[in-house]
Amino acid sequence: MARTGFCDSQALLDLQKKADERRAPLKMWTNGCGPLDRWQPIEIDESKKAPVKMETESRWERRLSTQTSEDIIMGFHVDSQTCSPDECADTPVLLHPLGLKGLHILQVLLPNLLRHEVETALEKLGLIWDRTYAWDLFLDMMRTQMQSSFSGGDLPQNFTDSTRAILVDWLIQVHDMMHFQAETLYLAIHLLNRSLCQIKVSTANLQLLGMVCLFIAAKKEECLLPEVSGLCYLMDHTYTKHQLLRMERKVLCGLKFDLSYSPPLHFLVLFASIARCNAKVVWMAHYLLELSLLEGQCLTFLPMQLAGAALCLARKVLQEPTTPEGEAAWCLASSVHVGSETVLMNIMHILANAAAKAHTSSTCASFIKFSSPETMHVSKHPGLKTASSLLSICS
Repeated sequence: MARTGFCDSQALLDLQKKADERRAPLKMWTNGCGPLDRWQPIEIDESKKAPVKMETESRWERRLSTQTSEDIIMGFHVDSQTCSPDECADTPVLLHPLGLKGLHILQVLLPNLLRHEVETALEKLGLIWDRTYAWDLFLDMMRTQMQSSFSGGDLPQNFTDSTRAILVDWLIQVHDMMHFQAETLYLAIHLLNRSLCQIKVSTANLQLLGMVCLFIAAKKEECLLPEVSGLCYLMDHTYTKHQLLRMERKVLCGLKFDLSYSPPLHFLVLFASIARCNAKVVWMAHYLLELSLLEGQCLTFLPMQLAGAALCLARKVLQEPTTPEGEAAWCLASSVHVGSETVLMNIMHILANAAAKAHTSSTCASFIKFSSPETMHVSKHPGLKTASSLLSICS
């Protein structure tokens, strides 16, 4: 790899490595994101403070489905004995995006146990240096995913889903050949989707746009970068260096240099760590999550929803043996999902159908990538062929 100039970096999901050897892409960023109230104390007149009714955590109770060994979509709601009828809604507080307008109140809504698990998981995954800011990082991840989501009317209309899938499949191959970090791929596809919505690009320049988005993502996530001439070589010199750099400037100006993004991969490893999932379940979920990059239907879902659905489907396909401790941890991880059970089931059906046809599709880069021994051959698991029928029976 030294002759090519590409970096040979570690993968985030290299489960055989020690936790302290894994890459921490958010360390430098999060250390500067301390809450303002830590440094700006506000003095409050004690005589004007209204009496506050102290409530214990017993006020919150979990709503569990009868199938506790299956995918459990759960939330927290206020006990009817301790609140007025107007305050008690049937929809869980945390299972709808509108319930996250004030993200700072999540610390009050969620039990201390969940906060502890989130902080422990972020620290163990190496996503943060100082545990003091772990919860603030989690809230910022949730806030960022809301801002970077796509609505149905914002999706690109100039290209079909198959055209976009071919381009994404080619980017997956280039990304794998360069041994880039997994976050680089997800950021590149996100920049591509945003660019297709905001920049006018002809069909002849689609490949150039995809390569530029991958190049920009690598500049943000990687330590070593390929030469521009090497990128032109990978495109068979269809475009010149000048065209590539001019497209890069066009993309950055069109996006207003906003490259912030919370990839679904970070939510996936966070949920898997909280739920104590084994290595094969994580690899299977990672494979299903990468298949979502090819599906145009998945653009309207939040990264947290995609990660939660991929992990639920992976557990179903592999039929992970359950233990009381594991189920309790899974319930805790499931409580973070933003979305209804119907939304997650829709995503699971999309991923199951994509996995069932991945080996016969022309866009099979992810299938080949996850069929290696390093990934435990998860893409060849026989359960993926019947996953769609399994979901129909469960629903």
